[in-house]
Amino acid sequence: MARIPLVEPGDDLDEQELRRYSRQLRMPQIGVEGQQRLKAARVLVLGAGGLGSPVLLYLAAAGVGTLGIVDDDTVDESNLQRQIIHSSDVLGTSKARSAREAIGQLNPLVRVNLHELRLDDGNAVQIFGQYDLVIDGTDNFATRYLANDTAAALGIPYVWGSVLRFDGQVSTFWHRPAASGSGGAGEGLTLRDLFPRQAKDDEAESCSVAGVLGPLCGTVGSAMATEAMKLIVGFGEPLLGRILVIDAFEGSYTEVPFAAPAADAAPAAAAGASPNPATPNSRPAGPGPRPDTIAAPVPARAPASLSVTELAVRLRARASGVDDFVLLDVREPWEREFAGIDGSVLVPLQSLLSAAADEVLPKDAEILVHCHHDTRSQYAREVMLQSGWQQVSFVEGGIEAWSVEIDPEVARY
Repeated sequence: MARIPLVEPGDDLDEQELRRYSRQLRMPQIGVEGQQRLKAARVLVLGAGGLGSPVLLYLAAAGVGTLGIVDDDTVDESNLQRQIIHSSDVLGTSKARSAREAIGQLNPLVRVNLHELRLDDGNAVQIFGQYDLVIDGTDNFATRYLANDTAAALGIPYVWGSVLRFDGQVSTFWHRPAASGSGGAGEGLTLRDLFPRQAKDDEAESCSVAGVLGPLCGTVGSAMATEAMKLIVGFGEPLLGRILVIDAFEGSYTEVPFAAPAADAAPAAAAGASPNPATPNSRPAGPGPRPDTIAAPVPARAPASLSVTELAVRLRARASGVDDFVLLDVREPWEREFAGIDGSVLVPLQSLLSAAADEVLPKDAEILVHCHHDTRSQYAREVMLQSGWQQVSFVEGGIEAWSVEIDPEVARY
């Protein structure tokens, strides 16, 4: 569904910012206005460790205007295997200050606020209230639940991630009381809907005991930073009501939807703990839920799509008068000038819900959507289904696949 950006655009970009962020500005989902939103954004990161390191570095590089860091720990030599924001030169010093120094070297345009303390009931609301969203890279259960509850009470998004051994999880929670029940799928849920029971720290292994694959922290942390950018700018589909389960050992990514458990449901696994013992032939379970341990899953809706081969058949049938549909191109005008599929209608993605679009896209028509590949077309399909269209499919692989498989005379870019 269409997303409302979390942050209003900030000041105009100067020449230095236009150069620095030029590769982001080229993407229509961000553009100049999206970059101004990033510039105005205030993001609080809990922990400057394994997950906080890539989160902070990527958000700073992306141009998030203000980053807050909550961490009262110091840099230990054992941290350097995965906490890439720190170096051997800062051993024994404050993680928060070390992170600030690294951010300043990467992007001096970013403001960094330090909160060198342990988050607790007495300071959480005051600190969280200064920011637009919270990203949790901590590794203890009490802080996770405190962060979740505080963010929910304030109605701000909470991006959560967890790693242990070869396993990682990422999800986004946004409990907005005024919008609960009326927002998109997954809105209104909190960490407690996924993990109703809070575990004690001695009930599950930690990274210091069980170990963790360093690059996995980068994978999970990058996904968390991406979630933050989606929310700030208003593009894509955040992981609301879904948890991304990453198995680096097997090389698999599994998306598992979840909903609030029934009132009489048995308590589920605690965040970061697996309730089921490992079977004799399996690796020990990771820090969070495996796909078969998450409470109250709901089936994911399979995307309605068609291949370019099927599209070619249907286009011939339409030309013969035995089929009827609208082929919708949601790319930008410059892309259409460079390459197009004959018989398609151009409505750029950002104009999809305009009055002009209604004139060429009847609500009762069957709509087949294509873009360059199929990211924008999948998003367009979701927007349209949420906005009154009933029959919408996306073209797998977009015009790139069309050029490769059907019509090589169509230019590739």
